[in-house]
Amino acid sequence: MNNFTKRLIFGILYILLIVIATSTNLYIFYGLFFVFMLFSVYEFKKMIALKSYTPYFIAAGFFIASLLININNILIGKSLFILSLLSVFVSFITTLLDKNKIAVEHLGKITLTIIYTILPFLFIVELPLITNNFNPKLVLGSFILVWSSDTFAYLIGRQFGKTKLFERISPKKTIEGLTGGIFFTLITAYILSLFFTNTSLIQWLIISVIISIFGVIGDLVESMFKRQANVKDSSNLIPGHGGFLDRLDSIIFAIPFIYAFIYITNNLNL
Repeated sequence: MNNFTKRLIFGILYILLIVIATSTNLYIFYGLFFVFMLFSVYEFKKMIALKSYTPYFIAAGFFIASLLININNILIGKSLFILSLLSVFVSFITTLLDKNKIAVEHLGKITLTIIYTILPFLFIVELPLITNNFNPKLVLGSFILVWSSDTFAYLIGRQFGKTKLFERISPKKTIEGLTGGIFFTLITAYILSLFFTNTSLIQWLIISVIISIFGVIGDLVESMFKRQANVKDSSNLIPGHGGFLDRLDSIIFAIPFIYAFIYITNNLNL
């Protein structure tokens, strides 16, 4: 099986998993993104040479807590804030208990793993419940916008790209590609608003801009980590695509900003 065939098959499988998880129920939704998070934690730990199982326990604990909070309809905004604060304190405590590590370095790596690979997934699973009604189409739409942004930024950049965006980190990314990605993602957002009507057109348009900008930053951040680790992909867990972080780098960086935007606009009734 050549690389193109593998990329096509596993790309379709990946998309199907996202669609199924955002079209069924809360438990399947949580389950899929819990698995995605564990693989992302595994990949990131390898990249930064973190030899600790602590992030797995933190990830499992927070996901279970988040699920219980949502089942019992506890106020989501406050719960997410509390879980975020707890994650920092847990990283301090585990560092104190680990006698065989250089404290500052160990603490820094655990905290970075929490911030980069655990908290974003908490935002993903909390986003559909931001109005206290399970609306996973908001997450599905965000993924569709990411795919649109990535695809059109690549196509426009390849055809017309001349001005490098951040050559030191990612030589192939161009300002023309970024601009084209934003333009076509705005069109995609308009189309989404016709089908996913629980979110307004204005909200979808702003979400598309957030994804186009912060998604690219997320891609650049992951490229920076990979360059420092001297690896081409975060792993080879997804044949033809690299690793889970290679597929999720844009969404995990953009999702906190999407959550903040939806939370603010809903509470201000904008």
